[in-house]
Amino acid sequence: MPCSTTITTTSMVITPTQSTKQHQKFVAGAIAVEEKEEEEFKLLSQECKELLLSLPKEKGWRTPFLYQFEGFWCQSKQIQSIISFQKHFKSKESDVILATIPKSGTTWLKALIFAIINRKRYSNTQNHPLLNSNPHDLVPFLEYKLYSNNQVPDLSNVFPDDHDQPRTFATHVPYPSLEESIQNSENVKIVYLCRNPFDTFISSWHFINKLRPESLPDKLSLEDAFKMYCNGVVGFGPFWEHMLGYWNESLKKPEKVLFLKYEDMKEDIVSNLKELASFLGFPFSVEEERENVTEEIAKLCSFEKLKELEVNKSGKAMTFSKQFENRLLFRKGIVGDWVNYLNPSMVNQLSQLMEEKFEGSSLSFKVL
Repeated sequence: MPCSTTITTTSMVITPTQSTKQHQKFVAGAIAVEEKEEEEFKLLSQECKELLLSLPKEKGWRTPFLYQFEGFWCQSKQIQSIISFQKHFKSKESDVILATIPKSGTTWLKALIFAIINRKRYSNTQNHPLLNSNPHDLVPFLEYKLYSNNQVPDLSNVFPDDHDQPRTFATHVPYPSLEESIQNSENVKIVYLCRNPFDTFISSWHFINKLRPESLPDKLSLEDAFKMYCNGVVGFGPFWEHMLGYWNESLKKPEKVLFLKYEDMKEDIVSNLKELASFLGFPFSVEEERENVTEEIAKLCSFEKLKELEVNKSGKAMTFSKQFENRLLFRKGIVGDWVNYLNPSMVNQLSQLMEEKFEGSSLSFKVL
């Protein structure tokens, strides 16, 4: 049954005082953005500063600007660390790389892979490192931690030679920008976790507003963030190019790149864990399956379990020499939360964008 809606409008007069205040707020915001940008530039190498001057830039989500580097968008300090990673990292044949676009289940994937690979060392889950350490401390980010601030780490100190397990790293870097030895190796394993773009967007928007510095004007509105997201201007985006980059590689080299979907893992974690373990070269034995080891790992690494650990409620980690509160990594961890935020017009716009960008790729998503 059709219904009519009547919208009553009233005229609003903006007084000179209100106009002055709005202008002052705008000026203050512009000054804050400029000061924040200058502060970030001080931390960069001269090489990186000169590079940034030549790159396209757009308004950032939690920094003054995002820069388009090698076809994707990222912060200035990330560009510096990615360049250092590309120049100095050398892979080993047994390396495992965890790749995601931000807010796609990275923390969860790190916990799962760490638990799978190290399950013989830490068979007693009561003393497991995941109970006292955030997954990001156990599986370090290449660009956020190891190569941050233009440093060149000695990876033998991170992964001692007497450690008989593979080195595990994480990254948000798109596939074409991975260091060459990772791409060229036939044995380096890459695990990509993909989440449907609707939930990825909402999770990103919440997360960024928690981290957005007070020095920047206002919070990032849902409408502004959505427009940027659909234009591809989001950290390590456009999201469709990031996802398709790893998707296409997984089709060409399934023995090298495993493409997992967040929604499938939430629906059937045990089957996905078995597939992941086999891909990594650590399959579950018949005896382990009989003893429910797979289920124990799923429980240990579940969102609910990780969120309630003290280390993830009050602990802090270091990224780019700044402390980061672990609790900010855990919000809801569910599928379909976007329905509580996006209006029909937004849903239609993002749906059409996905249909256009993913056409012919065979990549599809469960969004509810």
